[in-house]
Amino acid sequence: MKTEDNLKKEKNISIGKTTYRNFPMVPRVVFGKGSFSQLGDILLPKRKNSEAPFIFLIDDFFENHMLALQIPLLFNDEIIFISAEEEPKTEQVDAIVARINEKYDEKPSGIVGIGGGTLLDLAKAVSILLNNKGTAKDYQGWDLVHKPALYHVGIPTISGTGAEVSRTTVLLGPERKLGINSDYTTYDQVILDPDLTKTVPKDQWFYTGMDCFIHCIESLNGTYINAFSKSYGEKALELCKEVFLEDIPESESRDRLMMASWHGGMSIAYSQVGIAHAMSYGLSYLLGVKHGLGNCLVFQHLQEFYPEGVKLFDQMLEKHNIQLPKGVCSNLTQDDFDIMVHVALGMEALWENALGPQWKTIMTPERLQALYEKI
Repeated sequence: MKTEDNLKKEKNISIGKTTYRNFPMVPRVVFGKGSFSQLGDILLPKRKNSEAPFIFLIDDFFENHMLALQIPLLFNDEIIFISAEEEPKTEQVDAIVARINEKYDEKPSGIVGIGGGTLLDLAKAVSILLNNKGTAKDYQGWDLVHKPALYHVGIPTISGTGAEVSRTTVLLGPERKLGINSDYTTYDQVILDPDLTKTVPKDQWFYTGMDCFIHCIESLNGTYINAFSKSYGEKALELCKEVFLEDIPESESRDRLMMASWHGGMSIAYSQVGIAHAMSYGLSYLLGVKHGLGNCLVFQHLQEFYPEGVKLFDQMLEKHNIQLPKGVCSNLTQDDFDIMVHVALGMEALWENALGPQWKTIMTPERLQALYEKI
């Protein structure tokens, strides 16, 4: 006769002891040309009362643009235009939260982020800090947020970062560039309107699109890969190849890249990015290089690690006549390199995904600096 202990042992053997992450996904999404016009109808049932405004954080590129005139403002709603020229910072999040708390007696009904990755990450972070005490840097890391964020809506106006779907909001802090990785970060609602990406300049379109492409290459070639991540990553990669290597109508290209961004963001929910992203964090922290461009500057030198991916990347550069900046790291001091190396090597999950558990024996500080020196 089997004892209770024996039954427990058998149960452990049969189901194992692995704990699988119960990741959140965006619960509601609208996709389609012109879908931005539905924003007012979407927000209306979420309004608490006439004294609880919606705060719209919008890329200041749209300050004198038709899009700003289409914002469905009611009662004491407010638009805050924000420059996306620099990466989002923890102190910037704190300043926006303080401004909102000082201006309104009642907590807002929600936050709406409209723009690229910078604005989408800022909106996610602000919605978290409005419901959690402390400062933004206190939550840089994994699963440090303990209370749900304020209701928040994401509306991308450029495709590639995957910020609209991810559980991460990447911020430059006083000591590091690191995301607020939390189950409460994910947007409650996303509106995917390809028409909003019509205004994107070609170089920015390319660099941000390459963020998505590199997401896929790093995820699909990583040690963390699994069937869940692979299914999304392969679709995103397929769409990126169509957009950047085939000749398709511009309107169709916008649709496909927006969906590539969505699938690319989903591909790393159960996986992780890799070397290019880790190194890009170092460039961004020290030199303020925008994330998409930083990924491109790094990825061109990673043939040893991602040979097929870099080959495709070179073809994309040539087809779209993109000339990457040169000599970005040519005048840096040893102290500068030490800072970049320290920031990049601090992204341990990314390195383990790329190179395995023994990654520290493979990517030494000296080898990493040699890669930076090529940029």
